[in-house]
Amino acid sequence: MDTTKDGDPGADAVDRIIEQWTDERPDFADVLWPVEVLGRLQRLGVALEKEFRAFAAERGLELGEFDVLSTLQRSGPPYELTAGAFRKASMVTSGAITNRIDRMEAKGLVERVRDTQDRRSVRIRLTEAGHEVTRAYMEDHLANEARLLAHFDRDECDALAGQLRRLLISLGDTGIR
Repeated sequence: MDTTKDGDPGADAVDRIIEQWTDERPDFADVLWPVEVLGRLQRLGVALEKEFRAFAAERGLELGEFDVLSTLQRSGPPYELTAGAFRKASMVTSGAITNRIDRMEAKGLVERVRDTQDRRSVRIRLTEAGHEVTRAYMEDHLANEARLLAHFDRDECDALAGQLRRLLISLGDTGIR
């Protein structure tokens, strides 16, 4: 990351966008302030997804596969969920979940098991191989995330996390259950 002497990172793409709009529409100068935050969050989301996809690919996984593995792992024993629970948590189509689970089952990371209470329902369960992959991946993932935030100290990260939490809550994102 290039920085000036005083630690200011300099201009970014959002600064350039705001400058272009101000040149084009000077009357927007005082109302472009939301772009300062939301434009950066949007670009950050794209940049982080690119980083995380590459990180997963280096470990032989797709990003969505790690999402399934980590969701199962953190759900606790017996480390299984219904396909419907995945759809609700990930907001993807049933076909996308089915295809993802098919690929992961072929890799031996998950298995489908019939619900003992309702034979029509199928649960997705983490296999022992899935546990191993998730444990190793998660350790690397946390180290990678720390690397991505290396330009910030813990207090700055805590403050930023608090502000982002407030924004998410204000937008109705209060949990996946």
